[in-house]
Amino acid sequence: MKLTKYTHSCVRLENEGKTLVLDPGGFSEVEKALDGSDYIFITHVHPDHFDSERVIAFLKENPEVPLYAPQAVIDEVSKELPEAKVQLADAKETIELEGFTLKTYGGQHALIHPLVPTIDNVGVLVNDNVFHPGDSFTVPHGIQAKTLLAPIHAPWNKMSEVIDFVISVRAPQVYPIHDSLLADNGRNLIETQVTNLTADYGVTYTHLDPEESVEL
Repeated sequence: MKLTKYTHSCVRLENEGKTLVLDPGGFSEVEKALDGSDYIFITHVHPDHFDSERVIAFLKENPEVPLYAPQAVIDEVSKELPEAKVQLADAKETIELEGFTLKTYGGQHALIHPLVPTIDNVGVLVNDNVFHPGDSFTVPHGIQAKTLLAPIHAPWNKMSEVIDFVISVRAPQVYPIHDSLLADNGRNLIETQVTNLTADYGVTYTHLDPEESVEL
């Protein structure tokens, strides 16, 4: 399976001739990520994970492509494009697609602040390999992911929580997501600490630049 990271939390996965795009948001290269894709999965409705204008424009041009997401995303897409192929993605589900098996976890966005209402967020494990948590520190239960996409910086997290999350998931390979608000100095600091402090737990942390690909 080929993984390509785009800016922030957008990831493109290719397997057996099929393509799945996760979280094509407003900070990402949405058109490049979605080009030729067969499926879209969105963890939650926040615009840095779901660029509604560009995703809906893609679905208008590609009406055969299904989108899987929590209800708030589906409501927004259906309002603008009633004919879109949308399917609710709740937690604790298994979704079988050609080339991909999706298992969902969690259900709630991490707390930003008590004054900010929480929303639905669904983490997704792809092919029992790649875990994308969206905006949460949900640890997938009953299985150990092989590859973790770790949100290394956000208004809802701090570095110690990122490190504890990576250790808790225990995926042998970790790549960063949710990183577009970081300047270079901050990114280097966080990535160095995550690398050094999780290595004793069998974790390899690897930086990926936008549009860089790896084979899993």
